[in-house]
Amino acid sequence: MRMNIIKLTVLAGVFASYASCSVQNNTVKATPTKNTAKPNTNISKPKEPVATVKPGTPMPPADENFRTVLPEVKREFRGAWIASVANINWPSRNDLTVDQQKAEAISMLDMLKDNNFNAAIFQIRPSADALYTSNIEPWSYFLTGQTGTAPYPNYDPLQFWIEEAHKRGLELHVWLNPYRAHHSNGGAVNSLSMANKLSDVVIKLKNGMYWFDPANPKTQGHVSNVVKDIVKRYDIDAVHFDDYFYPYATYNRGADFPDNASWNEYLRNGGTLSRADWRRDNVNKFVERIYKEIHAEKNYVRFGISPFGIWKPGYPEGIVGSSQYDELYADAKLWLNKGWVDYFSPQLYWPIDSKGQGFEALLNWWKSENTMNRHLWPGLNTVEIKVSDRPTEIKNQIEVSRQILKNDAGEIHWSIAGLTKNPNMLPVLKNGPYKEKALVPKTGWIKAAPLQTPTIFVTDNGSSARTSWSTKNIGDVFQWVLFTQYNGVWETEILTLENLSKDIPKFKDGKKLNAVAIKAVDRLGNESDYMAKKLK
Repeated sequence: MRMNIIKLTVLAGVFASYASCSVQNNTVKATPTKNTAKPNTNISKPKEPVATVKPGTPMPPADENFRTVLPEVKREFRGAWIASVANINWPSRNDLTVDQQKAEAISMLDMLKDNNFNAAIFQIRPSADALYTSNIEPWSYFLTGQTGTAPYPNYDPLQFWIEEAHKRGLELHVWLNPYRAHHSNGGAVNSLSMANKLSDVVIKLKNGMYWFDPANPKTQGHVSNVVKDIVKRYDIDAVHFDDYFYPYATYNRGADFPDNASWNEYLRNGGTLSRADWRRDNVNKFVERIYKEIHAEKNYVRFGISPFGIWKPGYPEGIVGSSQYDELYADAKLWLNKGWVDYFSPQLYWPIDSKGQGFEALLNWWKSENTMNRHLWPGLNTVEIKVSDRPTEIKNQIEVSRQILKNDAGEIHWSIAGLTKNPNMLPVLKNGPYKEKALVPKTGWIKAAPLQTPTIFVTDNGSSARTSWSTKNIGDVFQWVLFTQYNGVWETEILTLENLSKDIPKFKDGKKLNAVAIKAVDRLGNESDYMAKKLK
């Protein structure tokens, strides 16, 4: 769908007019080499001069293309988790019509776009099921109320989410739970459920959940095939795992995970690790495998993990709480140390002033372990952090993250409900840290072919300068950055891919349009060189 739109656009010609897609407006009022963008709040409109040139005629060139110093575009990852398990976020019920499902999705994506987010982390595989068309696993109970039953009329929810997210300039990350085979809120286990179809590698826990045995090669191969299938067939931006590896102890009412068959097989084959180290090794090898397989299929698709926020109690000193290393057999520190992720989002769900789980102390510790310089974007407990004023706490956590992470800042909000159900949350964010839109930070360790410099064209259109642009490798472009200069001050706009033209006022707030410039941005956040033109 995305490429069809592009082909039609190119055939239509670079001079065609398009309805404006969502854009972002930042007025740069400081030295162009610094990112000090502030929005233009002056809404008074001066009288526009009478045009002396007929619309549609080329504007007289002042100079040919020129070199200048453009302002840096603000960068920050701003994501929100959208959970399908137990119908937490989407769909809100498992008996909605297709039109109702689509309307809910559009409402969420519009909200993210309008409040200057740039990514949605959408759960498409909550429990060995699918919110997308799959020949490997059944349709999800949380989508249609019956495991294995397709939506009617049939459509592909993931494809819909991808297209609608990209239309709005949002990345779409697919979120999978790797080892959960059936959720206790997921209806009856029927003949199409993977808990039955792969019963030889699935274990029923005492709380009613079903779990794949992470040690079994058949489990690892099955989940690997699911991930590769999604990466191959869908135009996604990233694959995302959460904090569930071996299950939390409460899932089996404190009893040890019942993997005696796999453990005894390991010992028979000469295994020498302790049982705990063996379990961790199973997960470590799986994480490394998934990371490598994703990039082998599509190099630009990133892999992110959002582990529990504490590695072990005492790391750093003074931290208390659960140990994912010992309970979930998740050595998340190792994955970060080895660079087996492209972004890492520890769930730092405690307040800044928490005595035993301080937000700032934990984020600083994880940063110290980020030896491969991957993206470190903490998960924030926007929906239920235990403070009296959640919007202010979340705003402060974003500010602390920026101070620690510098030019590679970002965060993911758990969950989208935390943004919509608290009436003060979005206004606090939109009027504060998210006042300006932002590109996602660059993923510099993934190699990408340089984007070609776009070509920019300007014609007179009466009171405006009709500006259009094109590039030969448009299939590699994800967004555009348009720069406009009024009285020597540059402003920036980030535009979605389909936006290939814009009427730019010659005069705005008493200031004259001096110049325009354009850049292309690829899916990894890399910018092309620019083309700039002066205007008389």
